[in-house]
Amino acid sequence: MTIALSGGIDSLTLSAAAADVRGADRVTLCHAVSAAVPAAATARVKAFSADRGLHLELVDAGEFADPAYRANPVNRCYFCKSNLYGTLARMGPLVAAGTNTDDLSDYRPGLQAAAEHGVLHPFVDAEMSKADVRVLARMLGLGDLAELPAAPCLASRIETGLRVEPADLQVIDRVEMMLRGLLGNVTLRCRLLRGGWAVELDRLALASLSAQKRAEIVAQVQRFTADDRPIRLRAYSRGSAFVHQ
Repeated sequence: MTIALSGGIDSLTLSAAAADVRGADRVTLCHAVSAAVPAAATARVKAFSADRGLHLELVDAGEFADPAYRANPVNRCYFCKSNLYGTLARMGPLVAAGTNTDDLSDYRPGLQAAAEHGVLHPFVDAEMSKADVRVLARMLGLGDLAELPAAPCLASRIETGLRVEPADLQVIDRVEMMLRGLLGNVTLRCRLLRGGWAVELDRLALASLSAQKRAEIVAQVQRFTADDRPIRLRAYSRGSAFVHQ
């Protein structure tokens, strides 16, 4: 079995469960490495597979060679997943992803690509929500990984219709890594909008910041962006900017 391993809690838990049920030698973990994947996620995947003795394949799904993906339409995720699942399908007949039942309530064009490539969704079949996945993660001994906040690919931070550029994704990744170093494991997003940059923080984390600290954060973000586009600091709200968060 091939597991599409993004580095998020869903696919990490599925990988651990599959290895327990099928045996480590019958599971291949596949992680797509690209400018849209946070460096921390790739590092997490490598550490996870090494710690558990699981076979890991790092692949280039080729989405950046797809003009439809780079154009960043509202269904950008469809083109990304089409490239990914097409690549993984060539590695074996059974491909599984960590989709859970909570995902079915969102607009997820990537699920269409999954259906077209026959991708399995074990958590959906088991009627497991995100909360259920976290419980299973703790049972499987994933420790602190069970508390990982949701973190969609970096391309989801770019406003629909703006071209997906690797240089912008690199800025986004660096800003988010910097903020996590300052604030810890909180929900945050760095977004590129038509009107400039927006840094979104968990409401409680944002409320705890003094005016001086907010100004310092904006100044640090400015150094990473290295352009004259305005930077706004605001509360994170799921669905506040784009279809796929």
